[in-house]
Amino acid sequence: MADRAALEALLGVPVARVTPLQGGDLSEVVRVALSDGRQVVAKTGPRVATEARMLAAIAATGAPAPQVIAGTEGLLVLEYLAEIRATPDGWAALGDGLARLHATRGAAYGWPEDYAFGPAALPNRASGDWPGFWTDRRLLAWPEALPADIARRVEALALRLGDLLPNRPTASLLHGDLWTGNVLFTAEGAALIDPACYHGDAEVDLAMLELFGTPGPAFRDRYGASAPGWPERRAVYQLWPALVHLRLFGGGYRSLVERCLTPLGA
Repeated sequence: MADRAALEALLGVPVARVTPLQGGDLSEVVRVALSDGRQVVAKTGPRVATEARMLAAIAATGAPAPQVIAGTEGLLVLEYLAEIRATPDGWAALGDGLARLHATRGAAYGWPEDYAFGPAALPNRASGDWPGFWTDRRLLAWPEALPADIARRVEALALRLGDLLPNRPTASLLHGDLWTGNVLFTAEGAALIDPACYHGDAEVDLAMLELFGTPGPAFRDRYGASAPGWPERRAVYQLWPALVHLRLFGGGYRSLVERCLTPLGA
């Protein structure tokens, strides 16, 4: 948990109360009440400095994200946003915000820094070949960490990615881990939290958003409809976070991996 003394030194204000928040599988997150009446969120972990730069990149596009207030290596302080239940207006706001994010383009696929979810590395070295990036930097980033039979099936699928994915889609700025738990609905709309940014096919974020839930219809009304062939590409893109969950949290996620591989004939 964030150290009170470190928070007070960073913010120059005494801390009145620290309350754990939901989440925290890969970092610790707390709500901090300050003596001057303000509330902020503090995160600790080995990659919060990189996260701060990603949040700044998201905010620069006009997409909603919590403001970075302060940070040091290992400690990040963010604007506190009061969460509410998702509403049609919130889903519509997410559609608008994600469209703004994806309209920001990079020169290549990747990101200036590598990232990781715990021990699961996310190599981000730039590439001009999107199926090659998805093969080398995602699906085959660490085959040795997967069950042998799953690794063989993923390797066989990777040989066919040139036929399943577009070769040169727009290199959109991605959130990179956009499951519904990383969307924070507020009275003002919807904010993007806990990013793992890089440039790539915008459909990566759309696939992740449907992995553990279904966006409200107002989201697609504002973001736009899927292109032909979406279900097959969705399975390819959902396979990556399914593999991450299998590695981090064990065999309970094997069925999720199977759910992605089987319709692809892998």
